[in-house]
Amino acid sequence: MNTADNKPMPALFLGHGSPMNVIEHNRFSSSWKILGRCLPRPRAILCVSAHWVTAGTRVTAMEMPRTVHDFANFPQALYDIQYPAPGSPALAKRIQSQTRLTRIDLEFDRGLDHGTWGVLAPMYPAADIPVLQFSLDGGLPPKTHFAIGQELRWLRDEGVLILGSGNIVHNLGRLDPAAEAEPADWAVEFDEAVKQCLLEGDHQKILDYESLGEIARLSVPTPEHFLPLLYIMALQREEERVTFPVEGIAHQGISMRSVMIS
Repeated sequence: MNTADNKPMPALFLGHGSPMNVIEHNRFSSSWKILGRCLPRPRAILCVSAHWVTAGTRVTAMEMPRTVHDFANFPQALYDIQYPAPGSPALAKRIQSQTRLTRIDLEFDRGLDHGTWGVLAPMYPAADIPVLQFSLDGGLPPKTHFAIGQELRWLRDEGVLILGSGNIVHNLGRLDPAAEAEPADWAVEFDEAVKQCLLEGDHQKILDYESLGEIARLSVPTPEHFLPLLYIMALQREEERVTFPVEGIAHQGISMRSVMIS
């Protein structure tokens, strides 16, 4: 099942930032709502979230994944949110059988973390589209994550929205909680460097992001928020373009850039 005009489903990377974006009305959450209205309706959603790092690679395979509140010291309103989207065991098994580069294990316990429901709740508030979550194997190098992403391309032709949820720049140690905090120079520079590489199709430079030196060290002190981007850029086909539905640096050191392949 393809999208309109026989085009593959667009692929998305969303800078999710603070869990508070789910309940705050700002330009980031507003952009997610607009995307939910403008994109072709997905048959299912596969989310690669920064908040599920595992030994090995896993995909959720339960009928009804639970809502995981994987954060602390936030307002009760966030803990009250439930996102009761169904799962798709059949699709999980197909992903398992069609991935060759690494073994995929089926997950029947862990549900959807805030990296997933935090962006899907504004996009698809009815929670009526099947959602699966795909884990990040913490032992794999960037080039292997990219290669696994390439193996998932077939899902787009079947109307599945593949969504990466993380942040291109994510340094909580340098975070300034003030809403009006000026973006750090190193955050702006790294975010812009990644943007230009995406526009030029220079995927190798993004895979070798550590070669950018100090701005990379500050922007990606740990890789889990950066890796979901690699899955999305791996889905790009030669004729497709890259656009940025929203841009910006929040709290000095968190890039809220979204990336769409279509």
